[in-house]
Amino acid sequence: MKAGFRRLREHWVSSLRLRLMLGSAVLAVLFMLALLPALRSAFLIALEQSVEKRLAADAGALISAARTDEGKLRMPEKLPDEEFNIPDAELLGFIYDRDGNLLWQSRSARDISVSYLPRYDGRGDQLLRVRDRQGVEFYVYDVEIKLLRGESAAFSIVTMQPASDTRALYHDFMTQLYLWLAGALLVLLGLLWFGLTWGFRSLRGLREELDEVEAGTRDRLSDDHPRELLRLTGSLNRLLDSERQQRERYRHSLDDLAHSLKTPLSVLQGAAEVIAAKPENREQSHILQGQIERMSQQIGYQLQRASLRKSGLVRHRVPLARVVDNLCEALDKVYRDKQVAVLRQFDPWLEIPMERAALLELLGNLLENAYRLCLGQVRLSARIEDGACHLCVEDDGPGVPVDQRERILRRGERLDAQHPGQGIGTAVVKDIIESYEGELFLEESELGGAAFRVRL
Repeated sequence: MKAGFRRLREHWVSSLRLRLMLGSAVLAVLFMLALLPALRSAFLIALEQSVEKRLAADAGALISAARTDEGKLRMPEKLPDEEFNIPDAELLGFIYDRDGNLLWQSRSARDISVSYLPRYDGRGDQLLRVRDRQGVEFYVYDVEIKLLRGESAAFSIVTMQPASDTRALYHDFMTQLYLWLAGALLVLLGLLWFGLTWGFRSLRGLREELDEVEAGTRDRLSDDHPRELLRLTGSLNRLLDSERQQRERYRHSLDDLAHSLKTPLSVLQGAAEVIAAKPENREQSHILQGQIERMSQQIGYQLQRASLRKSGLVRHRVPLARVVDNLCEALDKVYRDKQVAVLRQFDPWLEIPMERAALLELLGNLLENAYRLCLGQVRLSARIEDGACHLCVEDDGPGVPVDQRERILRRGERLDAQHPGQGIGTAVVKDIIESYEGELFLEESELGGAAFRVRL
């Protein structure tokens, strides 16, 4: 489970689109959370304004029904608004004089005891919240009357209603608000994902062109990209051109070096043959020819090592079967007296992620060693597993002792003294593998000989 969580975390971290989506989702959630109190406050203000308008209208109905007789208030038995006439109704009405004395209350307010004392102080009308002795909260609308039907008056007309009605409405609104905001957040995230996918279409096109460059089917990146990416594509094109020119200069320099060294070595070889014509110089001539041959092999090794370095941007893939066919055909001619049987254990379509020249040099050295040391059987196996390429060349020869396996991988070390050579073939193989960030292992084969295993 930990490994799966780690892979998931690495996937999220490595994906730019997912990281942007995660950041956008966090910002969207924060925006919704910031929007929630603003919407709630706006609804409460609108709700209180609605309550105030209703209570003001009810207070207006009381004012319309009120009469004065010799300065005393007179109210009809039944009011136009039926809620004032019904006991236990939620609409309450009160009328106070300027000193706060209760002059009249509606039937609906007979059993209600609200601790509210109006103040006739010229403020006009106002909306308040008060509680009764049982802790029930009420909205209170208080309006001051100075003139009633053309006569001077000083009354406070008070209408009330319980806040529980608006509280239930508020809870219903908040429930709907949460649902709508959650739905809006999901829609917003979907639109963000669509927008990011559409926006990353240009990056997908750039990735496809880079894949073509790595595969060797395209030389340069096109200019058909957004303006923000043109600087990047221009830099990559300059890097590609620089690498290509450098590799060309490398090849030309190596060709010039090989040509310039070929003539002096030929002259030295001829001089050694002339010296060898005299019997007394035969030993010195043998030493001279051996050193010339060693110089030639070392120069060849260094040239191969320099020319077979891995490309920085281009990713090559070479069909393994075709390379093995060419190598085995050549080695069968060299070792035709042995009649070596080569067992192949790999899929015919398998491709090796290397340059063709590097793969020819790698397998050429390993197969040549196997042909030379085997008794009659060589096995070549290859597979792609866990994102890595595995190659193995085995033979049924004498093998390599365990205590000598590390030494044989060093440059210039040889265990086979019966055949000419300087022991640099395995060093070339090792250098090629290291240039591709691979590994080389020398083990014992099931066939009885040595097994060279390569992991790229």
